[in-house]
Amino acid sequence: MSASSSPVLPTSAFADGPRLLADVGGTNARFALEVAAGHITLVEVLPCADYPSLSAALQAYLALPHIAAAGGQAVRHAVIAIANPVDGDFLSMTNHHWSFSIRAMREECGFTTLDVVNDFTALARSLPQLSSEQKHQVGAGTARPNTAIGLIGAGTGLGVSGLIPSHGGWIALQSEGGHVSFAPFNEVEVSILQFAWREYEHVSAERLISGDGLELIYRALADRAGVPAEALPAAEITRRALAGESQLCDDVIEAFCCMLGTVAGNVAVTLGALGGIYIGGGIVPRLGPRFDRSGFRARFERKGRFANYVSQVPTFVITAQYPAFLGASAILSEKLASL
Repeated sequence: MSASSSPVLPTSAFADGPRLLADVGGTNARFALEVAAGHITLVEVLPCADYPSLSAALQAYLALPHIAAAGGQAVRHAVIAIANPVDGDFLSMTNHHWSFSIRAMREECGFTTLDVVNDFTALARSLPQLSSEQKHQVGAGTARPNTAIGLIGAGTGLGVSGLIPSHGGWIALQSEGGHVSFAPFNEVEVSILQFAWREYEHVSAERLISGDGLELIYRALADRAGVPAEALPAAEITRRALAGESQLCDDVIEAFCCMLGTVAGNVAVTLGALGGIYIGGGIVPRLGPRFDRSGFRARFERKGRFANYVSQVPTFVITAQYPAFLGASAILSEKLASL
């Protein structure tokens, strides 16, 4: 998959024109054109806050001169992977103010086909296609073929999905597992939960294992230590931790990684994910070697009587730049083939 600005269209280009692929989160909307099978290019990242609606962002992308020159104005088929439950025609985003009707957007944009799927469903579909260079293993374990695969990822929210093998292919789960109730592992995490209860009646895993969660953990640990908390955004907490400038910020990152290990281990035993657990989202890849040194893997394996079971499950950080496009492409191809 390339991201060039002026692609040379392959001779095997789709007969009905390029296909639009979108990966929409709470912060950014990423767009690309698939000009031939597996040839994904012209990637652009547009801040959601800059546009009044998803349709406006989508049409702004297609109207870019280099996109239009590559056939953007002639797109007939599109798929949107979005960080939100997809149930029916009308969607209202959990982590952004956009809301829309799928049918109305299809008509407004002039598409013949518009498929909208959960972003982690699309990301899950990409997992079997990832090369060894597009993922990084953390800890031990060996994936077993033809077994379930789990997926978890922290960014604006906490996404969860999985793949179940079926008749030589895969079924992607449309899960909202990030909203399960947070379960503390030790006294420190109990104190973090108690602090979070001051702000939220229900503390989900996503409340703590996300960008906003990093900020909440920071305030909780500062309160526990009896020190004043600065108004630090997640990016600054992470920067100070990685730069070695703040022990408190490093403690936040450590708590975050361990909590993620608990939830990832829960997904592994829930799905029987002997094919591995994959970690996506925007936060963990930015931690680099700090994540490898964290307590994530040790916590992942702390499952009591099932410690030996989860120790066999490999854990991978997804390092591919735009992996959801691969899964979105596969979903759209299957939909068009069934028409």
